[in-house]
Amino acid sequence: MPKKLRALRRELSNAGYRKVRQKGSHETWEHPLVPIPMTLDGKDSEDAQHYQEKAVREAVRLAREAEKRQQP
Repeated sequence: MPKKLRALRRELSNAGYRKVRQKGSHETWEHPLVPIPMTLDGKDSEDAQHYQEKAVREAVRLAREAEKRQQP
C-alpha cells in the first residue's frame, strides 16, 4: 500500500529538509548539506507514486550521509 504524501513530507522534514518555495501543488525542499533539491507535488491526502517514495528515500539517505560526514 502506498504512503500518503503527508508521510513523505514528514520524512523530509524529520531528515532536516525545509520547504523553500511552492508554486501550485509543487513544493521544493532543500537541505543545508545536500546540494540537490527535492520536489514533491500533490495534496497531503493523496497516495504517493512509486517514484516519489523512491526519491524521498534517496533524499533522506543523502541527508544522513552528509550529516555523518559533518561529525568530527
